[in-house]
Amino acid sequence: MAPYDQPHDQPPPPYEPLPQDLAEAQGISVNDDGRVVVDASSRLCRSLSKLLPHVIPQTLPPPDYSERVPTFKFPLNIVIQIVGSRGDVQPFVALGTELQKAGHRVFVLEAGLEFYPIGGDPADLMSYMVKNPGLIPSLDSVREGDIQKKRLMMAEILHGCWQSCLMPDPITNAPFVANAIIANPPSFAHVHCAQALGIPLHLMFTMPWSPTKAFSHPLANLKNIPADQGWLNHVSYSVVDWLSWQGLGGVINDWRKHELELEPISLSDGPFILSKLNVPYTYCWSPGLVPKPDDWPHNFDVCGFFFRDPPDYQPPLEISEFLNAGPPPVYFGFGSIVLDDPEEITKMILHTAKETGVRAIISRGWSKLGGVHPRELNRSDVLFIDDCPHEWLFERVSVVVHHGGAGTTACGLRNGKPTIIVPFFGDQPFWGEMVSAAGAGPDPIPYKQLKVATLAQAVKFCLTPEAVCSAQGIAAKMQEDEGVKTAVASFHRNLPQGLVECDLLPESPACWRYRLGKKRFLLSKVAAEILVEKNMLDIKKLKPYQPNPITIENTRWDPVTGISSAGMGLTFDMLKAGGDIFYKPYKVYQDGRTSPLASPTGSENNPAQLSPGGSTKSIRKAQSMNDLAARGDAEPKQKGRGVAMAAASTHASGKLLGKVASGLMVDLPLAAAEGFRVLPGLYGEKVHEYGKVKDWKTGAVAGAKSFAIGMGEAVTGVVYQPYKGARDGGAAGFAGGLLKGAFGVVGKMAHGSLGLVAYPSQGIKQSIHSAFHKSTRKLIMAALHLEGYDMLRQERVRGIEDRMVIERFTAMIQNDFDDDSDNWLYQSR
Repeated sequence: MAPYDQPHDQPPPPYEPLPQDLAEAQGISVNDDGRVVVDASSRLCRSLSKLLPHVIPQTLPPPDYSERVPTFKFPLNIVIQIVGSRGDVQPFVALGTELQKAGHRVFVLEAGLEFYPIGGDPADLMSYMVKNPGLIPSLDSVREGDIQKKRLMMAEILHGCWQSCLMPDPITNAPFVANAIIANPPSFAHVHCAQALGIPLHLMFTMPWSPTKAFSHPLANLKNIPADQGWLNHVSYSVVDWLSWQGLGGVINDWRKHELELEPISLSDGPFILSKLNVPYTYCWSPGLVPKPDDWPHNFDVCGFFFRDPPDYQPPLEISEFLNAGPPPVYFGFGSIVLDDPEEITKMILHTAKETGVRAIISRGWSKLGGVHPRELNRSDVLFIDDCPHEWLFERVSVVVHHGGAGTTACGLRNGKPTIIVPFFGDQPFWGEMVSAAGAGPDPIPYKQLKVATLAQAVKFCLTPEAVCSAQGIAAKMQEDEGVKTAVASFHRNLPQGLVECDLLPESPACWRYRLGKKRFLLSKVAAEILVEKNMLDIKKLKPYQPNPITIENTRWDPVTGISSAGMGLTFDMLKAGGDIFYKPYKVYQDGRTSPLASPTGSENNPAQLSPGGSTKSIRKAQSMNDLAARGDAEPKQKGRGVAMAAASTHASGKLLGKVASGLMVDLPLAAAEGFRVLPGLYGEKVHEYGKVKDWKTGAVAGAKSFAIGMGEAVTGVVYQPYKGARDGGAAGFAGGLLKGAFGVVGKMAHGSLGLVAYPSQGIKQSIHSAFHKSTRKLIMAALHLEGYDMLRQERVRGIEDRMVIERFTAMIQNDFDDDSDNWLYQSR
């Protein structure tokens, strides 16, 4: 995968570690296992508990786990974005295969599925995670520069995820534009890619990532637990989300701004985007092991573990002979975990096998347990092996000992094997606790606490009839699950209503929208290409259709916090822009000293040159610099550097003026108007919605509505509120109504006056932004045309007739086309 192409050669924002005094003040600390300590008495928990509801409203009952929606009315292009190790990816190979059976085209990994690499080094990431198992990195990692490397890796992954949505298959070069995204939460790019394309998003994961009172976040360790633990469990998810955004928010916003051309997300809204947007989740574990919590909404499903079809595996002779030579062995293996001291772990496993008297089959994994010559350690009761499918092997062992990955845990339990989990990070402690609670294994043994005595005791426990019976009971429940099929049904069930078929080819999804006078059309890629080829429509009026438009706006709770938050944001932007007046020329000077003249091989480190996916602008810049270096024209370069430094300073000054103007004329008035708009909700009154402001037209409409409603209710409320209060509550209600009426005069008149200015100004700002940020839109349109051309070529081979599309289009133009179709409720900009 090509490195992340940073526009303007800017690296991601530097890592800013959470200050120790701030961490202590907020009640944040980290255990040795990397889990975040969530203290119920801390200021952070108390604040979050006031902002978040204790129970998520249950609008509909949870769907029956046996419910099926096996097919969809037309095929979709689905990209599955997964960040993780092989164990994290493999379950989604099974999902992708099942989606293919339903007729969809899928981008993921292996098994005949199309694949787009999103970057990153899994071995490097596993090594880092073992050293830093939680959200807050160790001081050693900061000193060694690991943090900045991981932020660069995340920037690369974000870039790769976006490219996977609309770039051709890198092997077959077949064009691809996604109609929907399935992702696991740690891929982070998912919701932002979905917003840029206006397509549906469905999250699937192997551990809980949604607030619930039933259990805490897997990465949280509760402290000072109150009698009513449910609210603390709920808040623990917000604490973990908040910490995650502290570390990655800068990288994500930089990527949103430069590559997706989307507005940055505020610090207060970033951690809670998925909840605000009501994104559906499917959790990939057996409800027989962990049932769905009662407080999860109807679009959250627990479907069962994902299992791929067992591979056709023929074991090497040494494995067959070992398994047949005695009783079933105990399996030891840590998969893709990169251990600090694999030699010590090898000795520990061998001593455990000797002390318990069991036979051991040891998977070497990425850490290469057994060293360079593992055969020298093999004996009648011990065998070291390389890769071997768990589906085949776990049927033939007595106990499984592993790191607690969800896929490995599921495979062991599905085969009814007692399980010992040695967790390192992530969801591994959670699965260890769930296995222990079910009686199918001992308490999890954290990696840093692993000793021969504790491991031997755990093996002895797993050999007891009670542990075997519990594991077999779980296996019996799991036989009833159809995890992959249920997940596909959940995906289909949660697709938005805006995902509709083409008006001319109903068997294809609509990807374009076209206006001809008062008539509006939704067209598929193939239908649009036929009409473009026949010159039957104006290509300039052809716009991408967004079946699931996503708008992310700042949340305001009241005028005071709204104005103060916007003021702090404006101050930060001004300080940053002011600093750039001096920093940008300095950076130009430094770049001129070091690249390319100072380094003949500097081009080898230029991401734009190495990256076939780099932006045209960055590649063109790199080539011109190489031409300068080849000519050795140093003198003009020195003169050009001074001009470039002056230009950089001027550009930064312009940005400062723009930030000030935008903040004073748009952001602050808008924050105040929004704060006064939601103010009535604090005392039980209706909060009005004026629709999404996308351009100057919608801004003008919202401004007019806010003024009319605000002024009207301010006047009528003086009379109506006391009357309503007296009617409902007598004298006390009358007094309360007087207060509400008085508040309404001030608040609603302020909202109406501010809204009359703020919403049109916001609309003008959005129009200006759209006018000067067209690169992403043009890229999407080019990708749609490219895939449409390729699909048309294939359809013509299959026998599609252009005449059928042309006749339908002509008939729809001639007939009265119903302009009030509900399809147009889902139009995007």
